[in-house]
Amino acid sequence: MALDPTTLLTITIALAAAAALYLAVEWQTVRGPSLLFWSAGFATISVGSTLALLRSSGILVIGIWFANGLLVTAHWLFLLGVARFTEARLSKAWYLIFVVWLGLLLLPDQPWWSKVMLAANSLLISLLMVKASGLLRPHGKSLSVGAVQLRYVLLVHGLFYFSKAVTAVVPGTLIDLAAFRGEIFQISLVEGTMAVMLIALSMTGSERHRREKRMARLAARDPLTALYNRRALEMRGQRLLESVSQARPAALLLMDIDNFKLVNDLYGHSAGDRLLVALSDIIRAALPQGSLAARLGGDEFVVLLSDTSSEHLLAVGSTLREAFHATASATFSTPQPVTLSIGASLFSQPPPNLAALIERSDAALYESKRGGRNRIQLVDQSVNGSDPLPTQ
Repeated sequence: MALDPTTLLTITIALAAAAALYLAVEWQTVRGPSLLFWSAGFATISVGSTLALLRSSGILVIGIWFANGLLVTAHWLFLLGVARFTEARLSKAWYLIFVVWLGLLLLPDQPWWSKVMLAANSLLISLLMVKASGLLRPHGKSLSVGAVQLRYVLLVHGLFYFSKAVTAVVPGTLIDLAAFRGEIFQISLVEGTMAVMLIALSMTGSERHRREKRMARLAARDPLTALYNRRALEMRGQRLLESVSQARPAALLLMDIDNFKLVNDLYGHSAGDRLLVALSDIIRAALPQGSLAARLGGDEFVVLLSDTSSEHLLAVGSTLREAFHATASATFSTPQPVTLSIGASLFSQPPPNLAALIERSDAALYESKRGGRNRIQLVDQSVNGSDPLPTQ
C-alpha cells in the first residue's frame, strides 16, 4: 500500500484514537490529571486528521484552517498535561496562541497563503512543544526513564516543526495545503505518525513510573501521619545501625502519649488523630538531618538518631516533650495532662536487629511511665556510658 497522504492520515487517525483510548483507560486506574489532558490531545489529533481528509472533497475551510487549528489545540493540551505532570504553573499568555490562530482567518486569498498558514501553524506547535520539553527538565531531581524520553521526544518534535516553518518561507519551496502537494508534506505526515506513537508511549511510561513510585511511597508510610511504618523503618534503618561505632554512637527513642485515651473519650477519635498528626509534625521539626522517624502503631512512635551523644539525646527528648505538652494542653482540656513519655537507648555497637533495640527502649519507656510520666528514661550503653538509667 502506497504511503500517500490519505493513507498516512488514516494511520495517524487510528494511532491517535488508540492512544487517546489507552490513556483514558490508564486514567481510570491512576487518576492522574495529566493523562486526561494527554488523552484529550490525542483525541483532538484524531478528529483534526479526519477533518483534514475533507480537503480532497474541496471543503478547504474545515479541511485546512479548522483541522490545523485542532492540531494546535492538541499540542496545547499536551503542554497542559506536562504542566500538570510537573506541577508547574503556566502563564495566561499561552492562551493567546488561539488569538493568533483566529487572526489567520483574516489572511487574503493569495498564492502565498499556504506558506504563511503552514509557517504560522508550525511555529505555534514548535513553541508549545519546546515549552513542554523545558518543563520536563530535572531541576535538580531525577526523572524517570519515561519522563526523560518524553522530554526529548517533545523537543525533537518541536524542532521538527520549527524546521517546517523555516522551510515554508524558503523561496521556491512548493507548498499547496489544499492538495497536500510538496515534499514537506510527505516528510511531515511520516514524522507525525511516528511522533504519535513515541509521545503516547513516553507519556504512558512517565505516568506509570510515577504511579509505581507513589505506590511504593504509600506502602512505606503510615497513612495518618505520613511517617515511616515499622517495615520501612527496618529497611531504611539497617544502614544507620551498621554505621554505628565508638566514635559515632546512635540512639533510639521510643515515645508513647500519656493519657491519650482521655482525648479519644472526651473529644472523639478524630481529635485523637489530629493529636497524632500534631506529634508527627513536632517530631519532623525537632529531628536533625539523617534521622529516621516512624509510627509503630496506635500512639507509639520511634526515632533513630545517628552520630549523637547522651547530652544531645536528652536535649532532643526535652524539646519533643515540651513542644508536645504545649500543643496538647492548648488544644484539649483534660482531667489529667496529656504528655509524652520517652524511653531511649544510646549505643556504640550495632545491635542484633531493630527489634532488640526497640525492646531495650521499651523497658526504658516502662520505667519512664512508672516514674511519673512526662519523662525521658535513658539506657546509655555506649562505651563512655554507664548502664544505670539517667532520667530527665
